[in-house]
Amino acid sequence: MTPNRPGGGNPWGRRPDRGDTALDEKVKHWQRKLETLLNPASETTGSIAGTVVLVAVALWLGSGFYEVGAAERGVLTRFGSLVEVRGEGAGWHFPWPIETLRKVNVMAVASKELNPTVLTSDSALVDLRVEVQYRRADPLKFLFGVRDPEQTLGEVAASAVREVVGRGRLAEVLGGTGRPELTSRAKALIQARLDEYGAGIEITSVNLTDVEVPDAVIAAQRDANKAIADRQREIDAAQAYASTVVPSARGEADKIHEDAEAYKARVVALAEGNASLFTQMAAAYARAPQVTRERLYLETMEDIFGRANKVLVEPKAGAGGSLIYLPLDKLIGRGAGSPGEADVQPASPPEGAAQPPDTESVTVQGDRSRGQR
Repeated sequence: MTPNRPGGGNPWGRRPDRGDTALDEKVKHWQRKLETLLNPASETTGSIAGTVVLVAVALWLGSGFYEVGAAERGVLTRFGSLVEVRGEGAGWHFPWPIETLRKVNVMAVASKELNPTVLTSDSALVDLRVEVQYRRADPLKFLFGVRDPEQTLGEVAASAVREVVGRGRLAEVLGGTGRPELTSRAKALIQARLDEYGAGIEITSVNLTDVEVPDAVIAAQRDANKAIADRQREIDAAQAYASTVVPSARGEADKIHEDAEAYKARVVALAEGNASLFTQMAAAYARAPQVTRERLYLETMEDIFGRANKVLVEPKAGAGGSLIYLPLDKLIGRGAGSPGEADVQPASPPEGAAQPPDTESVTVQGDRSRGQR
């Protein structure tokens, strides 16, 4: 069965002797449309369009040429994925959007200025101006470590400065001698946190350029400074008092210690002397007991009566009578002049006793009779 179409029995509606295919027809159709859009009235539209395309392609390919400086590193990515890091020199890469080369200067030193407000350990509120100088040491970490490395640097630096200055005193912040230590600790703390985050930034220096006290807290700050000064004055007064009292107390303690040592030596020497004397007496008693007993008795009596100021003298043996009282304390009080006789007042005899016929007259003369037995 032959279909009722132009061209006889060919089902595609074409003459068998035609050599063009359907694809050729479509290409020619779109070419005619492009020529019509560019310049319908010009016969040279096709050549101009081709030239424009060639120029655009040349410019696109030319944008792939690059040159990396001595202080730079070129990070090449293809469709956002890292390819390599290229050093100094010129080269070519596939242009955007296929490949992208990002240059990072790893030698240049940049700076970032901060203005944090910090409360010190002695309750002082200060406005700081801090300058942080840094270098992009690692290009890969700098580009891919954190989303915004420089913003991260500012936040980390402000936090570290608040922590370091907040632990110090206002005098350390205001004075020039305390600033180097504060900035050194702040630099170390900033670098440690940036390394922890993998930011690829190296801190070269941290400078505390200005310190100001806010106007709203000047009066309160003045009172706080006065209280601090009063406290320091009291401390100085206490230390001055301690410097005068402590040496005196130490000297008194040393004197007491020396007296104790002297007393100890004296007591020990006396004890040793008594022990030696007892040993000698024991040896003498072993040789002559009777003589030694008599001598010890006499020496003991001599010692006792030598310290006494009253003496009782017995009458003659075998004769009854009263005891005689000698007021030696009054006699001694007359002085050590020429010897004089003292009246002897006999004590009243007991009731019913006979008066003694004779009594012994005693003459007291200084120290003449001491030591006689």
